[in-house]
Amino acid sequence: MQNLAAALTARKQDKLYRTRQTLEGPQDVVVRIDGCDYLSFCSNDYLGLASHPEVVAALREGAERFGVGSGAAHLISGHSYAHEALEEELAAFTGRPRALLFSTGYMANLGVVTALTGRGDTVVEDRLNHASLLDAARLSGARLQRYAHNDMQALARKLADGAGQRLVACDAVFSMDGDCAPLPAMQQLAERHDAWLLVDDAHGFGVLGEQGRGWCIDQLGEGAENLVLMATLGKALGTFGAFVAGSEALIETLIQQARTFIYTTAAPPALAWATLTALKLVRQGDGLRERLFANIDYFRKGAGELELPLMESQTAIQPLLAGDASVALAWSDALRRRGLLVTAIRPPTVPQGAARLRVTLSASHSSGQIDRLLTALVDGYRESTHAEA
Repeated sequence: MQNLAAALTARKQDKLYRTRQTLEGPQDVVVRIDGCDYLSFCSNDYLGLASHPEVVAALREGAERFGVGSGAAHLISGHSYAHEALEEELAAFTGRPRALLFSTGYMANLGVVTALTGRGDTVVEDRLNHASLLDAARLSGARLQRYAHNDMQALARKLADGAGQRLVACDAVFSMDGDCAPLPAMQQLAERHDAWLLVDDAHGFGVLGEQGRGWCIDQLGEGAENLVLMATLGKALGTFGAFVAGSEALIETLIQQARTFIYTTAAPPALAWATLTALKLVRQGDGLRERLFANIDYFRKGAGELELPLMESQTAIQPLLAGDASVALAWSDALRRRGLLVTAIRPPTVPQGAARLRVTLSASHSSGQIDRLLTALVDGYRESTHAEA
């Protein structure tokens, strides 16, 4: 039997051990942990909607109208008017014929890939894809082929070598690097090889493109028949869950064959009701997005002037390369002692030697708060690299 305690000890020694922290209040740019306030730069609440009063009021109204739990899976008796209304609004917003709700983005990706591919088929993925896309391919039984990050020549070779039904899956905005996939080129290759194109727009939806419709819609428009759009609701929209948007035939296929949809209890309808309000705020949120991108520009300019090891990204995800996991962890700890939360990202989430701090910015951050972050990053970097040396 595996010695779990020894494995955990080894993980601690390698600076790869993870711990949870318990927030005592709402998700916001300032959070309270163990009685202390921290300035947070590690949330995906990009537009500040997670504790928006209109969204909170809608959740309360939804609970009063629909109760708390859904009671069953969507195909039994758990599919409510709130779910149906949200699916219709998401379809209209993305310009796709239909949308289907899933409990999480992880479950959505697993459901799509396993419903569309199986043994004898080929799934081709970017090496920096989210774990849910990689796990989905492995679970499907299809042959998984991975190509170098954003390398379209490598993708073309993998598609040409593929067998059976082919499916290309990629992040729209890569969650650890903050850069974007070259979707038009990917769409052309997918169409040439009669392949599905599954785009995970978790970190672009609500933020990028006209009205925040996401990187996928911004780059591909409403898309061709082979396009499968997945996006989450717990990041820019500030609530919870995920959806897949696509053709009528695709959504009906997922309802019939996606095990992660069929065999799980529907999310509380009150959450769907709150998400309708969040979606309205996203549609009207040009001012929020302008503030967010002003914050991104402000941070990048400041980090550049201070010669911080900033990676290339024009999105709300702003990674700072530390290299060694112990340096990243020490840097994060140094920031926490200064009252700031910035997560250290270590292997296996990122490759060996590519540990980093993952700074995430929100429309709710002020320039003064970003100045405080920049000062702390410089001091903390010097402290962490000196300690490592």
